[in-house]
Amino acid sequence: MKAFSELLDRLVLTPSRNGKLRLLEDYFASVPDPDRGYGLAAITRDLDLRSVKPAMLRGLVAERFDEELFRLSYDYVGDLAETISLIWEGPGGGTRPLSQVVEQLNAASRSDAPALISGMLDRFGPAERYALLKLATGGMRVGVSSRLAKQALARFGDVDVTEIEELWHGLDPPYVSLFAWLDGQGPKPAQAAASPFRPVMLASPLAEAELETLRPQDFMAEWKWDGIRVQAASQDGVRRLYSRTGDDISAAFPDVIGDMDFDGAIDGELLVRKGDAIAPFSDLQQRLNRKTVSKAKLQAFPAFIRAYDLLHEGAENLRPLPFAKRRERLEDFAGHLPSGRFDLSPTIPFKDWAELAEARAAPPDPVIEGVMLKRLDSIYVPGRPKGPWFKWKRDPFIIDAVLMYAQRGHGKRSSFYSDYTFGVWTRDGELVPVGKAYFGFTDEELRQIDKFVRDNTRERFGPVRSVRAEPDFGLVLEVAFEGLNRSKRHKSGVAMRFPRISRLRWDKPPHEADRIETLEALLPD
Repeated sequence: MKAFSELLDRLVLTPSRNGKLRLLEDYFASVPDPDRGYGLAAITRDLDLRSVKPAMLRGLVAERFDEELFRLSYDYVGDLAETISLIWEGPGGGTRPLSQVVEQLNAASRSDAPALISGMLDRFGPAERYALLKLATGGMRVGVSSRLAKQALARFGDVDVTEIEELWHGLDPPYVSLFAWLDGQGPKPAQAAASPFRPVMLASPLAEAELETLRPQDFMAEWKWDGIRVQAASQDGVRRLYSRTGDDISAAFPDVIGDMDFDGAIDGELLVRKGDAIAPFSDLQQRLNRKTVSKAKLQAFPAFIRAYDLLHEGAENLRPLPFAKRRERLEDFAGHLPSGRFDLSPTIPFKDWAELAEARAAPPDPVIEGVMLKRLDSIYVPGRPKGPWFKWKRDPFIIDAVLMYAQRGHGKRSSFYSDYTFGVWTRDGELVPVGKAYFGFTDEELRQIDKFVRDNTRERFGPVRSVRAEPDFGLVLEVAFEGLNRSKRHKSGVAMRFPRISRLRWDKPPHEADRIETLEALLPD
C-alpha cells in the first residue's frame, strides 16, 4: 500500500503528461507482481469493489466523530476520502501489500466490509488511508486516463501502445502475463478476447489558415455528427460495442448488439433516432453509462450506428487499405445491414474550400457539429496523426452568464472552488441555471474566482456554496458551448453541450448578462 499511496499522491501533484508517464513507468519497474497489476487496474478503473460505498464510510465516521466537526472539516477539505484519512484516529504506521487489501475487499460481504475498512484505517497512516478509500470507492481522479496508463505500459515495455490496446480486453487484473511479456520474461499474451478492440484513428482540429496548404481533390468530406464515436465488432458469434477509448459499452445498447449479425468491425457514430430525425445528444445520454437498460428506455431512445469506416471484413484486415478503397467496401458492406440500426455516413460534394465552408455554415441537421476531412489515400492508423484526417467544427456559441454556485474541485484543485454553475435572466428577472463548467480559465483566474466565491458566499451546502448574484453585483462569465438541447430536468428548460469558461467579464454588470430568450432562439426545432 505504501508504494501505491505514494504513486497516487505524486500523480495528483504532477500536472504534466510526461511527468505522470514517468511516475507510472517507475511504479511498474519497482513494484512486484501482483501489486503493480492491481495498482494499474485501480487507476484504469477496472477494479469493481462493490462492498464499499460512500454511505458506509459516512456511517463509520458518525460512530467516531462529532458530526459538526466532520461537516466543517469536509467543507474545508472538499473530498470525502481525504477528509476521513486526515481526521481518522488510530495507531497508524502499518501497511499491507496492495494485493492483500484488494483480495480482502473482494472477499468481504456488505455486512463484513465496515469492520474490515475500520480495521485497515486504524492500521494505516494518512497516506495509506487515502489510497485505501480511493481504491475501495473507485474514485481514482488522479488525472490519468486509461489511454495514458496504457501508454505508460508501452513505454515501460518498449512496445507500441496499439499492441497493448488490442490485447487489453482479453486480460484480467493483475495482468501477470502482460507484465511478464513487458519484462522480457514471457511470451506475448495471446489475443484471448473475440471481437477485440482496434485502436481508433482520430482527426486533428483544422485551422482555416491550413486550408491554403491542402488540395480539395485529395480529400473526401462528411458531416461530423453529435453522438459518440464507437466501434462495433462481431466475430465468431461474439458481439461487442466499444467506445473510442476501448471501453466495452455493450450492456447499455442491447438493441444495437442484437442486430450486429455480421462478421467484421465497423467504425461509426452512435446516435439516437426519433422517427425520421436524429435526436439531440441529451437523448443519447439517457442510454450511456448504464449496466442495464429498461424496455421503456429502449423504446423511447432507440440507438443506431452511422457508419464511417470498415476496419475488418471477416478475417481480412482493411486498415492498411487507402480510405477511398475502404469506403467502397463499407458502402457494399452497409447495404447488407439492418437499415433501421445501421446506415452510411453521407459524403458532402464540394469543388473548393469556399463551397465546403458554405455547407459547414448551414448544415442540414442541428445535430451536426461541423465537417470531417479525410485524405482519400489515408490508411487507418491509431492515434491522431497530423495530416490524414481533420475535423472542422462549427464556431462555438458565446453567451454572458452570471456565476450562481461554486463547488470544490478534486485532486490538485481540492483546495479551490473550481466547478461553476452559471445562469441567465428570465423574463421575470430571475436567474436560472443553464450550465456548469470547470475549465477554460488560467490558474491565476482560478485564484481570482476562488477569492470572489469565498468573499461573497451566501449559503453553504457541504462542498457547494451559493454566491451573491444580483443585477448590480456578481461575477459575469463569458461561456462558450457547442450547442443546446431542450431539458425537462433543468428549470431553464435548456442544457448546454460542452460548456467552458472563455473569459471573465469583471467589467460587465450582471444585469447586462444574457437572457433566457437568447438561448431559446438557439434551440433546435
